[in-house]
Parts: sequence; C-alpha cells; structure tokens
Amino acid sequence: MDIVLRAVVAFLFVLLLTRIVGRRELGSLEPFDLILLVMIGDLVQQGVTQNDFSVTGMLLAGGTIAVLVVLVSYGNFKLPWLRPVLEGEPVVVVQDGEPVKRNLDRNRITLGELLAAARQEGLPSLEQVQWAVLETNGSISFIQRLEPGG
Repeated sequence: MDIVLRAVVAFLFVLLLTRIVGRRELGSLEPFDLILLVMIGDLVQQGVTQNDFSVTGMLLAGGTIAVLVVLVSYGNFKLPWLRPVLEGEPVVVVQDGEPVKRNLDRNRITLGELLAAARQEGLPSLEQVQWAVLETNGSISFIQRLEPGG
C-alpha cells in the first residue's frame, strides 16, 4: 500500500510540475530539457519504489500510474470544467498583427521565438497575421489576414 500512496503523490507532483513549467517549454524540448525530464523521471521513480525492486512493487507502481492516467483522461473528457485545470486554455499572442506582450510575458515567449514560429509557417512578418494562438500543446497557430497588411 505504501508504494501505491507514493505513486499517487509522484503522479500529482509530475502533473503539477508540468503545469508550472508551462506548455511552451514542453512543446519545444531542447536537449537540456530532455535530459532534465529523464532526471526527474529517475528521481520520481526512486521516490516511488525506494529500494523495492520486486515485480510486485513494479506492478503496483505502474498499475497505479496507469489508473491515474486513465482517470485524468476520463475526467478531462467527461468534465469540461476540469479541462482548463488539466490542459490549460489557448492564449492569443498576436492580434491584428501586433504581439500581445502581456500574454507573451506570462507564457515566457520572446518576440524572437514568436517571429521564428511565424517564419516556420511561411509568414515573413507579423503584419500578415490576424491572430496567433498559443495552443494547449505548446504550438502556435497562425491565422493570416485576408488581405496582406490590412
């Protein structure tokens, strides 16, 4: 039972940690970020299983995490009010060709990163953008103006 409780605590910790880190960082992993995630995974595993290397311990910890993932997924699907808590909400980062600085700052996105994302979508400048939205998965969607420049 101890392993199950530690698995629940570890799951909630990782869920909270991913919400704090932010979707933009998780949507564009750099090599250093990937190494940090692997380290966190190893640290969490040590906290869950401690010195228990038994098959039973592995099944309890893995089963608990799997059940929690299914419960969170089901809750996300069936309870619309829970979605913003679990996934976040899309955020407008460009409106009528102008960056929304407050939203960029809150999501720790630099103007350079925004411009790079626009270039990757074939948009040479933000003037051609009606809306840009930071999606819940960390990507940025661009909606072009119907007429360039206006």
